[in-house]
Amino acid sequence: MTSAGRHNKQQDEIAFVLHSYPFRETSLILDVFSRAHGRLAIVARGARRPKSALRGLLMNFQPVLLSWFGKGEVRTLHSAQWQGGQPYLQGTALMCGFYLNELMINLLARDDAHAYLFDYYRATLYRLAHENDHAATLRCFEKHLLQELGYALVLEREAGSDNAIRPHTNYRYVLERGPVLDDGDARVGLPVSGKTLLDMAADDYADAMTAQQSKQLMRVLLNHHLGGKALHTRELIKELQKI
Repeated sequence: MTSAGRHNKQQDEIAFVLHSYPFRETSLILDVFSRAHGRLAIVARGARRPKSALRGLLMNFQPVLLSWFGKGEVRTLHSAQWQGGQPYLQGTALMCGFYLNELMINLLARDDAHAYLFDYYRATLYRLAHENDHAATLRCFEKHLLQELGYALVLEREAGSDNAIRPHTNYRYVLERGPVLDDGDARVGLPVSGKTLLDMAADDYADAMTAQQSKQLMRVLLNHHLGGKALHTRELIKELQKI
């Protein structure tokens, strides 16, 4: 390792592997989400060799302590240590986990730390493993992800005013603005009830109408911020279960 590499070494940083893909004959490129450094690309040299100690460590949805060096676009992995304590995801919960990862890969800039989001992501994985209402878990994460990125939803006040949202009033949610009173003009925004908006503010998706309208609203908002880019995992989840 060069002196410059040693100078840029990060030691035992908690992280999750969001995605990995083969690199050259025996290595992997990792897209990781670390608590202190955000998203970054790391090459794990030799990780695909049959006897590599890294093969069983660099799994999705399991926290690992990573050490790396370098300061370019792609760092180099020095070591990895399994942390444990995170339950394994299975079935639909596993697909939901891949959906979360795909969202973050597409929305998070590299080298931009989001410690709160890291902790929320870890807690969300735990919820996916232990709770049955995966749709509610996804809505909570989507909302908090947008909030962390500076795109917080306006849920408790009418757009451009201090008027409180009323649960029994109908609104239309306008991109980049928020909810406005529904005046019957279908060309404006997405229809949503005041109760749905207030339930979303409280992270409460137990009501069937709230669950349906919040899914539609989050789909429109995420598509907007994704620039219309399709998410592969979303389509796979739709085939497994209506979420």
